[in-house]
Amino acid sequence: MTEPMEHPLTNHSAESMETAEVARRTKTSVPSGKNADIATLPDKEVRKPLPYAAAFLARVGVIAAVLWLLLTFVVGVYVCHSNTSYPMIKDGDLCLTFRLAAPKAGDAVVYLSEGETRFGRVVALAGDSVEISGEVLLVNGENVMIPAVYPTTAEGSSIPYPYTVPEGCMFVIHDFRSETTDSRAVGAVPLGDCQGSIFFLMRRRGI
Repeated sequence: MTEPMEHPLTNHSAESMETAEVARRTKTSVPSGKNADIATLPDKEVRKPLPYAAAFLARVGVIAAVLWLLLTFVVGVYVCHSNTSYPMIKDGDLCLTFRLAAPKAGDAVVYLSEGETRFGRVVALAGDSVEISGEVLLVNGENVMIPAVYPTTAEGSSIPYPYTVPEGCMFVIHDFRSETTDSRAVGAVPLGDCQGSIFFLMRRRGI
């Protein structure tokens, strides 16, 4: 029996298609030129850097938060606009206070009184007895040795002497003793109204 013969055009077409497929695969899998080295590198995780603007804003936010915490709970910044604590603190002086420690007798402090920020000196604390005899300030019967160039008088006082400082309070007197808008007039100042003891002072007039 005679075997069927393959059509020559059909056989040629099949071989051409196979050759084309091999060439396509070879071209795809084996790049040439400069792209060959890049294509053969292993895949790696690519991390895009944070945009510069976002990174800058994040840093500014962190710095602002730290400064806010520092200036709210640790350090106070105040400019004196009076001469109530003259000559130690003068009008225009820049003062820094430390808020975390309770004030001690003899400390220069910034405090709130009658809606104003004032500068004075602590002379007595809770339980102490304050008395003014003539031009002498007495605490618990003893003469108070604090830096003052002006005599202390009871003129302008609205409290009776001897005066016992209540719990949770301090007795504040201004270094410029003629300025009697201190504890002699308003009584003891609550510790909660104390804005801290002054630890740094800079002479700056006109601020």
